[in-house]
Amino acid sequence: MRTGQPAFGLSFDPRALTDLLQAPSDIRDLTLAYLQDVVNAERFGLKLTGDLAGYRKLLVDRRKEWRVVYGVRPAPETSAYRREIHVVAVRPRAGNDVYDTVGRRLGMARRPLSARTHAARSRSPQLITRTPVPRPGPSPSAMPGLPRAAQSPSYHQAR
Repeated sequence: MRTGQPAFGLSFDPRALTDLLQAPSDIRDLTLAYLQDVVNAERFGLKLTGDLAGYRKLLVDRRKEWRVVYGVRPAPETSAYRREIHVVAVRPRAGNDVYDTVGRRLGMARRPLSARTHAARSRSPQLITRTPVPRPGPSPSAMPGLPRAAQSPSYHQAR
């Protein structure tokens, strides 16, 4: 379903352009083909979660070893498009290299966490210590000096 006009503009973080130029030629070709499909609104990457929510990833090769991470953002006023695809990184997935790189390029102080990692590292609400619950002690009637509970009336048989 190709229309004459792409749906989005395209921009690269300069470091992502370097990533692309340094990638193996087959990865470079696949990346450019996939980005053309994204710009034409024929393909959309998978949504990232956690600290990288708002960005998407494209799985570039069949082995799923390379990723393209991009965001959709407003295009500059001088652009013919209202929104653009902004590529942040084109890198291998091994060792989370691509996600660590994206985090650094976005200015994150720590490694970006996925929603799943964040959930796994967070403490369960059931484990959070709360004020101690008082333990049951002896009944008040067993304590000396306290009034005793009323005895239940016993039924006496008439003689």
